Amino acid sequence: MVNEVLSLAETGNWEKVRTRIKGSRDFVIKILVAGILHREFSMSKAMETAASDELDRMRRHLSLLDTIITVSPLLGIFGTVIGIILSFDMLGSTGIEEPQAVTAGIAQALITTASGLGIAILSLFPFNYFNARVEKAAMIIEKYATSLEIVHEALAQGDRMPRRGGSHEG
Repeated sequence: MVNEVLSLAETGNWEKVRTRIKGSRDFVIKILVAGILHREFSMSKAMETAASDELDRMRRHLSLLDTIITVSPLLGIFGTVIGIILSFDMLGSTGIEEPQAVTAGIAQALITTASGLGIAILSLFPFNYFNARVEKAAMIIEKYATSLEIVHEALAQGDRMPRRGGSHEG
């Protein structure tokens, strides 16, 4: 549909573009529409603003994953330190007669570190996956927004643009 919109833009048939894209939820289409609607003022600024809004929408939950990745090992270490403090407190009150109680407390304290690291590691995979998708979307947006700007400039100068091929994934 993006290539079709660009082809229609080459002819300057903005009304046909509007009817063709009606109801589309594609992020690239939304950005191109912003440029088309503001073509008489500042197409590039309108698309830049729309792209920024779309990329912000795509990134909205990445900060939560980033926080989980950062905080979970720290909470694990915090739990370990508290567990070791309690083990030493137990060692001080019971003495060396019951070392199993102290070592069991230390082992239990280390579980919090392992849990924190496990959560961070498992959260890192979706974080990197979605971050890479946002970066790819930014490149796709740049490609098609630039194409529309070129088509619009050529149309304004009265040139005829050759047809392009290609597709995007969204």
